[in-house]
Amino acid sequence: MKLKALAGAIPGEVRIIGNEDTEILALCADSREVSPGALFFCTPGLRMDAHDFAPQAVKNGAVALVVERVLPIDVPQVVVEDVRMAISYAASEFFGNPSRKMLLIGITGTKGKTTSSFLIKSILEEAGKKTGLIGTVCSMIGEEVIPANLTTPDPIVTQTLLHRMEQAGCEGVVMEVSAHALAMRRLAGVKFDIGAFTNFSQDHLDYFKDMDAYFAAKMRFFEPDMVENIVYNVDDERVAEGIRSLGREALRIGIRASSDVYANDIEISERGCSFLMTWHKQFRVSVSLKLAGIFNVYNALLAAGVCICAGVGPEAIRRGLEDVRAVPGRIELLETGTPYRVILDYAHSPDSLENILKAVRQTAKGRMIALFGCGGNRDAAKRPVMGEIAGELADFCILTSDNPRNEDPMAILDQIEEGIRHTGCEYVVIDNRREAIRYALQHAQPSDVIVLAGKGHETYQEINGVKYPFDEKIVVAELLREIAD
Repeated sequence: MKLKALAGAIPGEVRIIGNEDTEILALCADSREVSPGALFFCTPGLRMDAHDFAPQAVKNGAVALVVERVLPIDVPQVVVEDVRMAISYAASEFFGNPSRKMLLIGITGTKGKTTSSFLIKSILEEAGKKTGLIGTVCSMIGEEVIPANLTTPDPIVTQTLLHRMEQAGCEGVVMEVSAHALAMRRLAGVKFDIGAFTNFSQDHLDYFKDMDAYFAAKMRFFEPDMVENIVYNVDDERVAEGIRSLGREALRIGIRASSDVYANDIEISERGCSFLMTWHKQFRVSVSLKLAGIFNVYNALLAAGVCICAGVGPEAIRRGLEDVRAVPGRIELLETGTPYRVILDYAHSPDSLENILKAVRQTAKGRMIALFGCGGNRDAAKRPVMGEIAGELADFCILTSDNPRNEDPMAILDQIEEGIRHTGCEYVVIDNRREAIRYALQHAQPSDVIVLAGKGHETYQEINGVKYPFDEKIVVAELLREIAD
């Protein structure tokens, strides 16, 4: 594709210095990954500015640059107001604007994005629509699974995936949309047919600094230039207030408040939940969901609401919801063959930890043992809060490392202890997560439930900037064999 065609897709003031007919064969924002014929985007960041790496990118084969300031390098340069925004528009143009050729669904919110996305994919496929998925756990093109690094990938990866999905015959795509992606303009220029808001609670304050800024980033998604149709959880007061303030029509889902799509006659068990789902004056169906916890009722209602907007009928919605037996790392019951249960969950924020522990408490016949930590180089304010929540809800707690990253693991655990001490809950501190899990397995009694919170689907543990292999499903299986020997 010609450089001038890509530059023409970028809004705002744009000028080309050099040969505008330069042929572009690839796009890249990392100088180490440049291929011959690439257009290199010089993205400014908090710690590094890619303008400084432009010479290396050219040496590696870049034939043109997108910059915010002209550089003393003898290759064509596209000068723009905002490189981050330019990447998204240029990438979409380079791959033929694939999102415009499929039903595009975006899910945002603090919790529930992953589960809701899997449920929506299942429903759409029950309705006969091959569906792609882009999210935290993985991306999927039909049944093909592609590992994921970010909840919402950078624009070049996103558009590459969308292009592959379109080429593979996908009619729809469901994507998790993070607040970070919105703040960093990774989805600039992308228009979603349907956007959904799951819920809102404390998280990511290391980046957004306060809840208002975090919420504002989420709300940006629901402006008319980004989303055509809106579905939201009306039972979440902050979400409901935000969506109502837009003055736009939206489909409401919920249990407590007045809703368009709602559930009643809810029954919760350790293996799932059943409920009667109603779309006001349209249909009523009984659903036997194989995912446990009241929060998964909300996820199911949100998925149903989205698919109603997509024109899917009640039977396909019911079958699609009931077909999902588990979502990786989300209240996932491990097959351990033990007289006690082991549940894996990604809960890493105060609200998500509270939700998982309350859900497990409803069906626990013995003690509930909570094993968790908090990530390093992230919001430190939530650490004592999570300690207090676990202390109040669990019978026994094991405080251990999550992803300490570049922080002192024991300093993180000390902050969690600040919250748990006054609750009176018994607890131990075991920094090494593998040994902490061993301790839990060795001390569990029949009918107990061990909740391994924080890692979920992740297959690594990050310590001092290094990611070490650590898949808790594998770790639990290995430890049970060691204990049995």
